[in-house]
Amino acid sequence: MVIRLSERRGKEIVFLEDQVTQYVKKYDIGAVCLFQGGSLQQAEALNRLQAKAKTPLMVCVDGETGLGMRFTDVTPFPDQLTLGAISDPKLAYEIGKAIGQQCKRAGVQVNYAPVVDINNNPNNPVINYRSLGEDKYKVSLLGSAIMKGMQDEGVMACAKHFPGHGDVSVDSHLDLPVINKSMQVLDSLELVPFKQLIKDGVGSMMIAHLYIPAIDTTKNQATSLSKKNVTGLLKETLGFKGLTFTDALEMKGVTKFYPAGLASVRSLIAGNDMLCLPGDLKVSIKKTRKAIRKHQLSWKEIDEKVHKVLLAKYNLGLEAWKPITYNALTEDLNKDVIRFKKAVYENAITLLRQNNPALLPLAASKKVAYIGIGISSPNSFASQLQENYKADCFYFDSSTDSIHAQNIISDLQSYDAVIIGIHQYNKFPANNFGISKALIDIANTIQKMRSSITFVFGNPYAIKNFVSAPNIVACYEDDSLMHDAAINLLKGTATAKGKFPVTVDTSYHFGCGIISKN
Repeated sequence: MVIRLSERRGKEIVFLEDQVTQYVKKYDIGAVCLFQGGSLQQAEALNRLQAKAKTPLMVCVDGETGLGMRFTDVTPFPDQLTLGAISDPKLAYEIGKAIGQQCKRAGVQVNYAPVVDINNNPNNPVINYRSLGEDKYKVSLLGSAIMKGMQDEGVMACAKHFPGHGDVSVDSHLDLPVINKSMQVLDSLELVPFKQLIKDGVGSMMIAHLYIPAIDTTKNQATSLSKKNVTGLLKETLGFKGLTFTDALEMKGVTKFYPAGLASVRSLIAGNDMLCLPGDLKVSIKKTRKAIRKHQLSWKEIDEKVHKVLLAKYNLGLEAWKPITYNALTEDLNKDVIRFKKAVYENAITLLRQNNPALLPLAASKKVAYIGIGISSPNSFASQLQENYKADCFYFDSSTDSIHAQNIISDLQSYDAVIIGIHQYNKFPANNFGISKALIDIANTIQKMRSSITFVFGNPYAIKNFVSAPNIVACYEDDSLMHDAAINLLKGTATAKGKFPVTVDTSYHFGCGIISKN
């Protein structure tokens, strides 16, 4: 069983070390999963727990963008959808390797990454930008590269979420998503990256909470609880020999139909090796014993799972566990992040349309206006435009008065170049990424000018709102390093190398992108 070490309660981060210590002593639990908290706090808690554990704990983390996805004092690596825009799998491998080094330094043996779900539903409320894109071949290529990078550093990767969570419109944290596809379609699309990673030696697999009748018609039974899925499809048909982790059993996609320890029992019967966040351990163990007495499970099956987990721990070096050293820990965990973020951003930034060649590169002598959509004050992109082009900057957020906006728009005709930045919108697509219709209308009005160029900083699916732009650049994240990459593209000191990882409208499809030249 994999137990949570910390959680967020409102704005407070609470470590559950006392409770986990009791589980270690009483139940000899198998693993812990790291969530919120600082790197030193995590390390100190892990050292204390490992020192008390009869059997070394397998330490797991849900770190799709590295430890920065969880640790408060570590900078995340780029989102997977940003990685999906690069063309060089060697860079994806190096990212995986750097994440593996991070994990090793922090005492982590298993990282629940990469996500190899094909995001073929733009409105996916739970995967979306966490995916490498919509193309099965590119997801397979880059996912395998990330996996190999981590595992070459001695950290077990975990391909997720089997058999594919990309084509859903429901968040499995809240309910059980249904995928009504034939086995033939699943095999030709969703399963492709998982089959590739199995072939390439991925150490573990995370099983999704989905209802897929083509795999198992048992009503309201998640794939994580299905023997036909875990044992039949994954282990027997696809030949996977590694560890299987359930997705978190506290998620409502499971607990809605299998409450109070029943999900743990059904997961074990299905063939899973590790139960993530099973909730009430005492009840889970009690119901598992009952299932053994009723011959739904056997001690032989339990022993086989335990042996498999112990062998994985041995192979991950836990037989010679050493305490995490605290000296320069946070610095070590952050040391490679900025360098790799810059490299990814330089290779990901995507020129989608260029009707006016005079805008890229943009001469320093040009009279430039900057329109910041979604912000009310200068960010680093605006500051650099002022520094490099003496740009006049205007900001439009949800509080912008329409008359004031119209007055600014009418004055823009006198500028040689009007640079539009779309900023600070939500990562997930609910409520159109939180972008108001008024702001979209302002952007689209300004975009009608041939001298305008639009930079969209964030989830590329939001570009559906700005497809009429005569000149447009996909900038997949909204931080100062991506602002640097956009400025370098404008100045001509860097070129656009990225390819679009998804399809947006009919205008921009997977793989499009103008490779610019100096």
